[in-house]
Amino acid sequence: MRKIEEPAVGVLDVGSFSARLVVVPVGATSLEPVLNHQTRLRLDRELDGRGRLTDRGVAAVTAAVAAGMTTAYRHGVTGVYPLATSSIRDAANSAAVVRHVAGETGVELQFLSGRREAELAYLAARRWYGRKAGPLLILDIGGGTVELAAGCAEQATFARSLPMGARSLTRDWLPAERVTGKQVKALRAYALDQAATALGAADIAEHRTVGCSKVLQQLARLAGARPGKSRDLRLDDLRAWIPRLAAMPTSKRAELPGISRNRAHQALAGAIVAEALLTVAGGALTICPWSTRDGLLLALRDDAAKHRRRGPKKVA
Repeated sequence: MRKIEEPAVGVLDVGSFSARLVVVPVGATSLEPVLNHQTRLRLDRELDGRGRLTDRGVAAVTAAVAAGMTTAYRHGVTGVYPLATSSIRDAANSAAVVRHVAGETGVELQFLSGRREAELAYLAARRWYGRKAGPLLILDIGGGTVELAAGCAEQATFARSLPMGARSLTRDWLPAERVTGKQVKALRAYALDQAATALGAADIAEHRTVGCSKVLQQLARLAGARPGKSRDLRLDDLRAWIPRLAAMPTSKRAELPGISRNRAHQALAGAIVAEALLTVAGGALTICPWSTRDGLLLALRDDAAKHRRRGPKKVA
């Protein structure tokens, strides 16, 4: 097994559908991984009626963390940030899950605040587009939360997290396989009110709107974007799909362009949240391939590069 000799940093991103290890060199100009490892998970299926991760879910997380960190160590990489996302953070027994994983693997999973996730998504988009892109507004629809951030320079001046992720809203508002028009109408009104309140606190005039999540990538593909071509999501195109998604069972949604089988059940809620955000944010966004994990890798790499430039402390 090839050892990674150059200084590198990594993130083990433990989410609802996978635990993915990504390692990048400290001195590289891009985020092209030198090590990439993934273990599949389905934590969305492992929540009981009290919102707790089941024993099987905890065992799956533990095994995935062990596999990812072992892979890193075997390649000589020790600087890995073990990030647990909202699928674990929001579980009713999250503290017990963290303790169990630490006891079995020696790795203590870390959580980021919603605000920090928003700031990192903004950092990722800013680095992707560069300063010449001008003011940016970042929208990131996750499973548990929505992150919003805006700014004109390297750091976001506005960052907010809302508890209206696609998975959470599906569970709370659209739990049945078949949904009613009344349920959809109620969720659309709620999402629009939340989006207007949150973004009303930000000065987003003249900002370029950017989407940084799998949910938005899949919706852009569904609503008209094609791989390698258009990377835009427009409100009118998206809005036309909401009644169609509402009329479909999960199995039929999974057959649509861009909608993965894992996320098919939450596609309607994701589309409703995206509709609300775009209604407030100007009607269109551009998809950015980088998101929170990439922002965290960039921040870790920046910190490592600073320490390298400073060198070892001199002994008096």
